[in-house]
Amino acid sequence: MPDNNKKWIGAWGNAISIATRTPENYAKNLTLRYPVKMLISGCALKIKLDNFCGTETAAITAVYAAKSDGNSEIAADTSIQLTFGGKNSVTIPAGETVTCDPAQMDINAGEFITISIYLANFTEMRSAVLITGPLSKGFFAVGDCAASEKLPDKLSNKTNWFYFLSDISVLTEPKKRTVICFGDSITAQAWPDFLMERALQISGGNTAVVRKAASGTRILRQYDNITYDSYGLKGDIRFPRETLVDGADTIIIQHGINDIIHPVGTEVNKFRPWSDLPTAEEMIEGLRYYIRLAHEKGMKVYLGTLLPIEGWRTYADFREKLRLDVNNWIRTTNEADGCIDFDMAVCDPTHPSRFDEGCDSGDHLHPSINAYKRMAEAVPYEILT
Repeated sequence: MPDNNKKWIGAWGNAISIATRTPENYAKNLTLRYPVKMLISGCALKIKLDNFCGTETAAITAVYAAKSDGNSEIAADTSIQLTFGGKNSVTIPAGETVTCDPAQMDINAGEFITISIYLANFTEMRSAVLITGPLSKGFFAVGDCAASEKLPDKLSNKTNWFYFLSDISVLTEPKKRTVICFGDSITAQAWPDFLMERALQISGGNTAVVRKAASGTRILRQYDNITYDSYGLKGDIRFPRETLVDGADTIIIQHGINDIIHPVGTEVNKFRPWSDLPTAEEMIEGLRYYIRLAHEKGMKVYLGTLLPIEGWRTYADFREKLRLDVNNWIRTTNEADGCIDFDMAVCDPTHPSRFDEGCDSGDHLHPSINAYKRMAEAVPYEILT
C-alpha cells in the first residue's frame, strides 16, 4: 500500500457538530448510506469516523465502501468492507475520532463512492451535521443493509443528516490539493456543491473541495442548553480540528452572520442575551484568529463577506451597521490572502442591504439556489487551480 510517489488528499469532508435533540436520539439496527462525489482520482481511500460531540461511546458494527450512481443503490461487485486496526467493527469513545485502515480501490474523478455504516446496537446519534445541496444527500434503512445492493423500499428513506462520517481521503498524485469551505448554514447549503462541480471542470481532477460547515454556529459564542445545542460549537473549538484535512492548502471562510442576528435579549428569549452581541472589533479578532491559525498550518486564507439580512426577523439598523463594519474590514484587510465578495455577488445593487431579485430563499437570510450558484462563481479561478 505505501507509495512514496503518492500522498493522501482530502477528497470529501464534513464538519461534525451536534444533532438536533429529540426524544429519539438513539438508533439500533440501522444502516446509514452516503453517496459522495469524488473530485480527484486515486488508488486507495481511507475514511474518518468522528464522535467528537458524543457523550457516549459509539459502536460501529460494519462499514462498506462501494461505487454508485449517486443514489441509494450501489454496485455490489465493487463493495469492500473497511477495517479498523484489522477488525470489521470499531467503537469510538465520546469525543474521539477513528480512521479506517487504507483500502485499495480505483477511484476516478467525477464518480460517486458510497459509504454505508451499520449500527447493530443502541447508539447515541449526536455527532452529526445537516447539509443540503445537489451533491449532499444520504439515506437510512432499518436492518443490516450496509453490503446490500439496494435498500428495501418500505424500510428506507432519505436524510440530510450526516452521522459520524467526517472525512474521506484518497491516495493520489502529490500535485493534487484540497480547498476547505468553512462556515455556518449558508455554507452547509448549496454553494460548496456548485463549487465542487466548478472545481472538477476547471482543475481537471486536481482540486478537491471539502465542506466544513454547521448550521447556527457563531465565531464567538455557543449555547449550553438542549434547546439550541444543535446550533453548534464556537469558532475556536471548531476551527483547529476542521482544518485538519489531508492536502488542504487553502480555506475559504464565510462565517459570522449568526453572531449578529442571534442576540435578542432575555425578555424575548432567555437563551439569547444581549451580552452575546459582539462588537465589530470582537468579530474581527475572531476572524484574525482563523487567519493566524490557518497561516500557521501553511494554508492561504480567503475571507467571504457577510450576506444581506434586511427582512430577516431580527433585522435592525444596528445589526446592519455591524455587518457593514465587518465587511469593510474583510474587503480592506491585508492580513488574509484575499477577499471573496459574496455579498456583492448576491445583493441588490440599488438596495445592497437586501438580496437581489431571485437571490432570496424567502427567509431574507439564506440565499436561493440561483444565489448559491452566484457564490460559487464568485470564487476566483486561481483558487481552484
